[in-house]
Amino acid sequence: MSDVCIVGAGIHPFGRTEGRDGMDQGVYAVKQALADTGIKWEDVEFAFGGSSASGAADTMVSQLGLTGIQFINVSNGCATGGSALNAAASAIKSGEYEMGMAVGFDKHPRGAFNADPAAYGLPNWYGEAGYMLTTQFFGAKIMRYLHENGLSTEALGRVSEKAFRNGAKTDHAWRRSEVDLETIMNAPMISDPLNKYMFCSPAEGAVALILASEKKAKELGGPMIRLKTSVMRTRPPGSFEVFAASIDNERGGTATELAAKAAFEQAGMGPEDIDVAQLQDTEAGAEIMHMAENGFCAHGDQEKWLIEGRTEINGALPVNTDGGCLACGEPIGASGLRQVYENVVQLRGTAGERQVPGDPKTAYTQVYGAPGVSAVTILQR
Repeated sequence: MSDVCIVGAGIHPFGRTEGRDGMDQGVYAVKQALADTGIKWEDVEFAFGGSSASGAADTMVSQLGLTGIQFINVSNGCATGGSALNAAASAIKSGEYEMGMAVGFDKHPRGAFNADPAAYGLPNWYGEAGYMLTTQFFGAKIMRYLHENGLSTEALGRVSEKAFRNGAKTDHAWRRSEVDLETIMNAPMISDPLNKYMFCSPAEGAVALILASEKKAKELGGPMIRLKTSVMRTRPPGSFEVFAASIDNERGGTATELAAKAAFEQAGMGPEDIDVAQLQDTEAGAEIMHMAENGFCAHGDQEKWLIEGRTEINGALPVNTDGGCLACGEPIGASGLRQVYENVVQLRGTAGERQVPGDPKTAYTQVYGAPGVSAVTILQR
């Protein structure tokens, strides 16, 4: 099997862009990635792409060129981008192709996501009772987690404060103003204990990544960023995930724990080997839980890590260096690929104000989606 390298990356700024639909933002990102790689659209052999609210990704060939390319649409909730990348990497690893693309884009209307119970195998009463409102689920889940692990609500505020501080340094971020901890902690409550600064918002944006075999990457001559592994897993028995109708007496693991374990095994490394990480932070509590579920710290140690600054850009393990979903917003199709884009930039050493010091060589992403799917990648320079 061939090693897989990321040889090009493009992004359309996240947030709100009036007058440009989601598909056009995807095309913008693809053209950026092609230019970054130094190739033409005709050189791309295949593509996997996804969008939740902006149409089928394969229809972008009408703007990019009718080359007859194999283009497969991907839909996997918030893990759509990570799943597209996983599929693209497998196509190259198998030896069938030398170079292809993973792309994700979206343009969501303002307001909360409006999920349909039937789409997740749930009865209508579940939605009528308000449980499909994700803000309510996330509030209940993190309230329980904080109680069980002796963490304070101020830990949530520290995650948000860091996100906005990093977002202020990021040219593709939506929220680019710092917000101090006191302001965050006194903001209007949405779903206790999460207030308005602790949730990300449905947004717009697009990311495209060009992948190639090691042989092709050497021919292109650009920076060699190796995709050491790309893993996607679904929830195990006893997990408590988005849209879960109840919590089991006998708790199981999580989709993220399964994906992280498999990724580290495949890459032949452990959490201690990672120099920078991007973790799913749909709300501030998700980053806290995912720090432990990915194996970077013990459950209950997160608040100490935050107080000591260990997840800051200059800390022992920088987390969500571009501000994550809290600062960038969440266009479902693009969000997971944004994490990988950020890690590519960090490993190239071209992240500007938010560059992680110390010449980072390994980078980790974890994206999570309903109803309990998680995708992990590990990059190495």
